[in-house]
Amino acid sequence: MKMMAARFALCVHVARAATRSSTRVLGQGLARSLSSDTAFQQVKERTLVAVKPDGVQRRLIGEVIKRFEQRGFRLVGLKMLQVWEGHNVVRSSRMLVGDTDPAEAAMGTIRGDFSVHISRNVVHASDSVEGAEREISLWFHCSELIDWEGCDHKNIYHI
Repeated sequence: MKMMAARFALCVHVARAATRSSTRVLGQGLARSLSSDTAFQQVKERTLVAVKPDGVQRRLIGEVIKRFEQRGFRLVGLKMLQVWEGHNVVRSSRMLVGDTDPAEAAMGTIRGDFSVHISRNVVHASDSVEGAEREISLWFHCSELIDWEGCDHKNIYHI
């Protein structure tokens, strides 16, 4: 399978807080304290996460998607790539994915649970907001990303 055909990417688009005040977000059933303001839902950030060929061949695409959905991120673009949306997604996705080296990746992370070798570490995740913006622009035109609000958005972000 060709590298490009095997790649499956997730892009996450999240809200970022402009000022600091407490709000609650549920991720995998756990409440987490976040910073926010009343314009919270209007400030957004994106990141790119790609399921690599070894993850595709091992049929882990659904597991990766499930973990991002359980974290409360919104899928806002889809090709063989996906764009996700949620608060603090770049940093959160790096935590969900885990360390690049599977030997260092914590259990419960995608790489900690599924990677077998550093060259077969299942997923790619953007390492910064700027990197994510650059990566997303390589794969998506702005018209290919949608803006939608799930019925649980206000409950997840307590807005």
